[in-house]
This record gives sequence, structure tokens and C-alpha cells, in this order.
Amino acid sequence: MGSLSGRVVLITGAGRGIGREEALYFAAEGAKVVVNDPGVAPDGSGGDRAVAAAVVKEITARGGAAVANTDSVSDFDGARRVVEAAVDAFGDLHVVINNAAVHRDAPLVGVTEDAFDAVVAVKLKGTFAVSHWAARHWRARWESGDRVDRAIINTSSGSGLLNPLPAHSNYAAANAGVAALTVVNALELGRYGVRVNCLSPSMARTRLTATVPGMGQIPEEGAFDPLHPGVCAPVAAYLAAEDCPMTGQVLSVRGGSVAINQGWSRGAQIAKDDAPWTVAELRTALAELPRDDVFDSLGTALGGALGSGGRDKLQQMINALLDR
Repeated sequence: MGSLSGRVVLITGAGRGIGREEALYFAAEGAKVVVNDPGVAPDGSGGDRAVAAAVVKEITARGGAAVANTDSVSDFDGARRVVEAAVDAFGDLHVVINNAAVHRDAPLVGVTEDAFDAVVAVKLKGTFAVSHWAARHWRARWESGDRVDRAIINTSSGSGLLNPLPAHSNYAAANAGVAALTVVNALELGRYGVRVNCLSPSMARTRLTATVPGMGQIPEEGAFDPLHPGVCAPVAAYLAAEDCPMTGQVLSVRGGSVAINQGWSRGAQIAKDDAPWTVAELRTALAELPRDDVFDSLGTALGGALGSGGRDKLQQMINALLDR
């Protein structure tokens, strides 16, 4: 008996990368899996039904249970059909993993409306849409007396929370929105026995992160690969398990490290009780407060990928993006 035996799990964007690794891991732990993926290119174009089918074939070849679905989560009715696919195939739905995402990177001065909308539609709207239809199903089950543990696991990104990258205006905004959605939905859905958490992978080697510095580093055969997309799967499985107590949490995963984030924590402050601040007073008082430098923060996040002279290399990388 695996840790997820009897659980019906829907995973969006499960044809490749992190989603595929989660689908394989969950099936090995005994879950029945709906593999959702329209098989699009990294920018969301095209489509290939064989991508989801290939993952299902892998699972069933190992004795697991899985079905494929190729609806786009960016379409509201499509998201409903994804949820219905789970109920139709397996009779219920216990866990949703919102993993689907696309990339259309461009600096702010060059990003188009279509590129912004496309990324937000899949990552943020798609997370909302699938969660909405799943929540409606779960509310009905709860009101009928079916009181079992349910869970949503959203997927954000280090590039939306801890180390937003240049040329990621659309991607970072959408992923930060997913983290906020997680907390709101956790507060709302607890009454129906639904827990809502979020995973925020950082430095995971997928099609969407191929251009991030350091992603080409491959360890020796047999050695632990901290950049492998599968490092997230056990953490997702823990959050999906019936006995997991967590809800409303955002967990950052990087290699073998897992951290519970504290959101936008309130930092050092200045205060006046007798009158509003003046510009001159703020100029002096705020200058004395400690604050992070965004360049240094990103350089630290990329770590050894930049090597010595990291800040200069980071600026060169940003300049190259702006000059595209």
C-alpha cells in the first residue's frame, strides 16, 4: 500500500517536466491519476495529444491507473471538463495539482499584450478555473455527507516569489498571484475539508527554465541531481496525503531543501504618532532602514551559476535581454 492508495489525483501540465514526475511518483504511491496536458510548445502554441497519452502509457505499463485529458486549463469550460474527466474515470476526485504553465519571456519594453495574457491565462486563470470546478464538486460531496480529506496543491515559482527574473513580468506576476490565491482559497475551502497549499520550485531543470544560468549542470551518473524536476514530487505527495495537516502554506523547494515561506513579511519600520510624515523626514528616516538590493538578491539566488563578478554578469544578462 502506497502513501496515496485510493486517492484520485488530477495533475495539470503533467506531460513533461515537474508535472510528469509528479504523475509518475503519485501513481507509484498508489494514486489514480488524470494526466492533463494539451501538449503545447513552451510558449503555448500548437498541441500534441500524444504527450499526455505517453505518460499514461508509462503509468499503466508499471501497473498503475491513469487516464489522459488534453483540455486547456486556460479555457473555463475546458477546466470543468478536466475535473469531470477525473470523476467520470474514477468516481471521485481527492487532489488537484495545478502545475500547467507556459513561457513567453520578454522585457517590459518589448512584451506584447498577447504574450502577457497567454502566460497569465494558463498559470493564474488556469489555477483558478480548475480549483473553482473542483471546489464546486467537493462542496456538493461535503453537503451530501461525504466528509473525506481533499487537497489542492498549486505550483508557483521562485521567479514569482523569491527571485523574480528579468524578462519575466508576465510569468512572475502570474506566479505571485498563484501564491496569493493559495492563501485565499485555503481560508475559504477549509469548511469543506479541503486543504490548499503551494509548491514553489526553484532551479528545476525543465523546458521552461532551459535559458536560466546553471541549468546545464549535470552531475555524475548515480549522484543526486538537485536540479532534477523530480525533487518536487515527494513534497507534493506529502501535501496530498490524507494525514497532512498543512493548509495555506507556500513551500519553496530547491534541490534537497524545503522551506515554508512567510509571504511578504513586514520588515523594519519607522513610525510617527503626532503628524503625517513630510518628504524631507522620510528621506532621512527611510534611508536608515535595512533593505534588500534586488540585484544582490537575484545574484545570491542564482548562486554559483554566475561565478565571480556575479553582479556585473547579472547586469550583462539583463542588458542582453533588453537588446533582443
